[in-house]
Amino acid sequence: MSEHVRVISIGQPKVRNAIDSKTAQRLHDQFVAFDYDDQARVAVLTGDAEAFCAGANLKDLPRLRDSGPLGPTRLALSKPVIAAIEGWCVAGGMELAAWCDLRVAGDSARFGCLERRWGVPLVDGGTYRLPRIMGLGRALDLILTGRELDGAEAERMGFVDRLVPAGTALAAATELAEHIAAQPWRCVVSDRRAVFDGLGLDQAEALANEDRLGREVILSDEFAAGVARFGEHQRERQA
Repeated sequence: MSEHVRVISIGQPKVRNAIDSKTAQRLHDQFVAFDYDDQARVAVLTGDAEAFCAGANLKDLPRLRDSGPLGPTRLALSKPVIAAIEGWCVAGGMELAAWCDLRVAGDSARFGCLERRWGVPLVDGGTYRLPRIMGLGRALDLILTGRELDGAEAERMGFVDRLVPAGTALAAATELAEHIAAQPWRCVVSDRRAVFDGLGLDQAEALANEDRLGREVILSDEFAAGVARFGEHQRERQA
């Protein structure tokens, strides 16, 4: 694995990676450190073979905090995060996965807003992010019913981006992270920022912001190098 990819583990396997106060603080701090590390480009968040995350640990509820009860879910990072999901990804764990840019899941993974069954509200961004990921109707189906779904349905609904054989999610997510990290980096983070900025803007403002950010990239050495590579590629094809 290259220095550009950072794997962050929830690290609570005895409780299906349910997150307590100490774990929430550690995850918050690790993602802040990742965002400030110039060498790190893409993070992979993982649980273990049995569970990605079962939500909050009810024996030690993480405190409500500016960065989100489960740790990082109110952080707006400048770089991508990929969730590597095996086993249970439910309740706050599903909200934590929704905070990530992309979700790679083993085909035996299980999903759902199961906190609905116990009268626990969504407080880690699920009501905001799930409709934007899978659409309003599908998000409400999960939020209102608290029903459980398998990996295949989660992929059909648009929550899971890549469904892979059980036990291979971390390897597949790391491979995807390496691929993204190898792309022209200034362009990657600029386009990503344009996407997230645009979610809070009307169409005219979003297009103007995209244009501004794109022009900054076009004026960079990275863009000039990319144009030169493209020209060389074309000449090789024509030879």
